[in-house]
Amino acid sequence: MNRINAVLIALASFALLVSCSQSKSKTEEETKIPVTIARIERNNVEQTLTYHGDIQADVAVKVFSKIPDRIAAFYVDDGDVVNKGQSIAKIFATTIEQGMRQAEAGLNALAAQEANLKVEFERAQRLFNEGAMSKQQFDAIETQYKAIQSQVRQAEAGLRSAKSTLDDATITAPISGMIGKRYLEVGDMASMGMPLVEIVQKKQVKAMFDVTETDFGKIRPGQRARVKVKSYPNRVFEGKVKKISPILDPLTRMASVEVLIDNSSDELKPGMFAEVTLVTGVLQDVISIPRYATIENTSLQRIGGQDEVVKKYLVYVVEDGVALQRELDVNYINHVNIAINGGVAVGDSLVIEGQNNLRDSLAVSIIQKEKAL
Repeated sequence: MNRINAVLIALASFALLVSCSQSKSKTEEETKIPVTIARIERNNVEQTLTYHGDIQADVAVKVFSKIPDRIAAFYVDDGDVVNKGQSIAKIFATTIEQGMRQAEAGLNALAAQEANLKVEFERAQRLFNEGAMSKQQFDAIETQYKAIQSQVRQAEAGLRSAKSTLDDATITAPISGMIGKRYLEVGDMASMGMPLVEIVQKKQVKAMFDVTETDFGKIRPGQRARVKVKSYPNRVFEGKVKKISPILDPLTRMASVEVLIDNSSDELKPGMFAEVTLVTGVLQDVISIPRYATIENTSLQRIGGQDEVVKKYLVYVVEDGVALQRELDVNYINHVNIAINGGVAVGDSLVIEGQNNLRDSLAVSIIQKEKAL
C-alpha cells in the first residue's frame, strides 16, 4: 500500500513539473515581440533637396490699353485661345475719330493748295527760264510752294498719327496663347495702369521657388527635378533646372530657382502649389537604410563648452531570435533613405516593423521576412 502511494505521488509530481515547464515555455513564447525583418543590401542613394513653390506659365503677358476710356466691347473670356494679332477688346474713341476726320479735312485742304501752287510754280519756272520773270518774283513763288509741301507732309504725319491712335482703340493679342484671366468688364474704364487680360502659354510651365544660401552652391542648370502637386498626389512630373538667380536677396539670404516642366497634358495649372525635389547627386553602392526603419533620438549635449543638439539614428537587427540595438554612422540623409558608413553590415536582418516596441537584447518573433532592402 505504501509502495502504491509512493508511485502515485511520484507521478503527480512529474505531471506538475511537465505542466509548469510547458506553461513557462508558453509564457516565454507569448512575451516575444513580433517583428518584420528585411536583409540589408547595398544600393544607390540619391542626394536631394526639397523645396516648395508655385507653378507659373512659361510665358505670361499682361495686355494694357493705350487709350484711357471706357471699354465698348470684349471679344474674349477666360480660357479662350487667341492668335497673335487677334482682336481682344474695343475702347470708346469718339474724340479720336473726330480728330482723325479733322486731320483728313486739313490734309485735303492743304493738298488742294499744293496743287494750285504747283501749277503756278511750274508756270513761274517757265517764265523765269525765258527771262520773262525776275529772280525775286520766282524765289517768292518757289518759297510758297516749298512751304505748302512741308505743310502737306506735316498734315500727312498728323493723319497717320491719328489713325494709329484710332487703331489703338482695338486691343489685339501681342502673342498667341490662352486667356488666363480677364480683369475688366464691358463699361469699365480702361487705364494704362490696369491690364485688360493676361495671355499665357503653358505647354511648358515652370516651378518657381527660393533656395537657401546653404543649398545655393549645390544647384546647377540642367539638374533633374521631380515635381508634385496636391491635385495629383500620386503623380510625379519630371523637370529640369532652367534658371538660377545670380544674386541672393540680402534680406532673406535666398535665391530664386526656376524648374521647367513639360505640360503637354495641360494638367499643371499656373497658381498650383508645388513640392519640388532636386536631384543634386547619387551615392553609388552604399549601405542604405529606409528612414522609416530607424528610431531618431534627439538630445542636448555640451560639446566644446557649448550646448548642441545631437541626433542619433538607431536600428535593431535580429540575431538568434534576439533584437540587438545598433547606432548608425550616418553618411547622408534624405526624406526616404539613410546612407551609412557603419553600424550595420550587408546581410544583417534589419527590423523594419515593430522596432518601436523593442529594447536591446529583447527576444523577438519573426512574423514576416521582406525582400532585400
